[in-house]
Amino acid sequence: MDVVALTKWFESIEAAVWHWTFMPLVLVVVGGILTVATGFVQIRRFPVAFRMVFAGAFSKEKSATKTITPFQALSTALAATVGNGNIGGVATAILIGGPGAVFWMWVCATVGMATKYAEAVLGVHYRVTRENGELASGPMYYIRRGLGDSSFAKTLAWLFAFFGIATAMFGTGNMAQSNTVAVSFVAAVQSVTGTAVPTWIPGIIITASVGLVLLGGIQRIANVAEKLVPAMILLYLGASVSFVIINAGQLPHVFGLIFSEAFTPTAAVGGFAGATVAQSIAMGMSRGVLSNEAGLGSAPMAHGIADVKHPAEQGVVGVFEVFIDTIIVCSMTAFVILESGLWTSGLYRSADLTAAAMSQTIPFATVIVAICSFLFGFSTLIGWCYYGEKCFEYIFGSGYTKVYRVLFVALIMVGAVVSVPLVWAIGNLLNAFMAFPNLIGLAILLPMVRKITADYFSGTGKEYSVNHPTTGARVGH
Repeated sequence: MDVVALTKWFESIEAAVWHWTFMPLVLVVVGGILTVATGFVQIRRFPVAFRMVFAGAFSKEKSATKTITPFQALSTALAATVGNGNIGGVATAILIGGPGAVFWMWVCATVGMATKYAEAVLGVHYRVTRENGELASGPMYYIRRGLGDSSFAKTLAWLFAFFGIATAMFGTGNMAQSNTVAVSFVAAVQSVTGTAVPTWIPGIIITASVGLVLLGGIQRIANVAEKLVPAMILLYLGASVSFVIINAGQLPHVFGLIFSEAFTPTAAVGGFAGATVAQSIAMGMSRGVLSNEAGLGSAPMAHGIADVKHPAEQGVVGVFEVFIDTIIVCSMTAFVILESGLWTSGLYRSADLTAAAMSQTIPFATVIVAICSFLFGFSTLIGWCYYGEKCFEYIFGSGYTKVYRVLFVALIMVGAVVSVPLVWAIGNLLNAFMAFPNLIGLAILLPMVRKITADYFSGTGKEYSVNHPTTGARVGH
């Protein structure tokens, strides 16, 4: 089977899984139920989230041994979520689903804030201490501990960990990131110097950079993320906000497109083939999950080991994570692309559309996007290496993590040189497989989320004692 045929095969499966009647509907339903169960926590408690995040950003306090600060946990989670999905993923959503996909991305984010809140709450509540003395968290632990010692709980937790490893190694957590970094790098060099550079050159650069950070484990990852993430987000937002302001006259038309074409088919125009409402929903939801990872189950592995007194404290930080990632960063990418009008040209395929759009107004925008793509990809890679390592550790124990890291770093290089559509199709498919066990666990553990939320916001749970018992060497079995 050649690459083209293989890509089409994966894309057909991806289309079925992400049809609006399947994964998008499940994500909205679970997120909607969690929104009601938590008393619309993402709206009513957003000021609390804002205050906690910015207080943590300027705090000089260090976390206790084997934990990280709440802001470091947020930065690590954002390192994984604010990736090339915010540049290339948004562009792809618009190229396939039309402007209406942006609306459905916002829907995904709105309910996803409650989902991310629940994930972080359960991550802290059910976290454990591994046999190597390190804290560990994530859906595999809250599924296994929250649902009891049944075969169903063990199987569901194992499936999440298995697909977590697959997503980290072969999906949007690894190969899709290095692929977009390489494409953006090549485009930038071509634009500035007129020289064609092979993708293996940026592949070597990103592979070596990630490998050096991963040698230090979660503490080094958290320290790097704490400094890198705010800087890279500000750099990207500075360029995109400048573009949007200069072309502000286009904003009313852009909003009109987003809202009208969320519910009506997008007509074919120029090089754009047109899009159905189903395509708009599927692309908006799938790229929304790719970007903010709400429901995917990845972020609680970082949020769950934060040094907090109560799970709800980190839960509201999770709300702010989705807000930054999708409502702010993804929206700015969408505004740049739609204001430019280039999405109808048919000449672009992913992150190159964002760069070309921004280049219409911002000098050297191709270079800026390439730098942001590198930083976004780099941060996502170090965050997702940690996520995959925790899943790997759950199934195989802590003695083989070095083997996992070597394989992870090697696949970064592979991702830089393979077919772009194939990488993204595999990544989106694995996202769904990873999310499904987590969403089942969240739905079953909803009463615990509601209880912890009521406990904290009623004022009776301020002295909550975070419990993390030792698990034993082979928790996954």
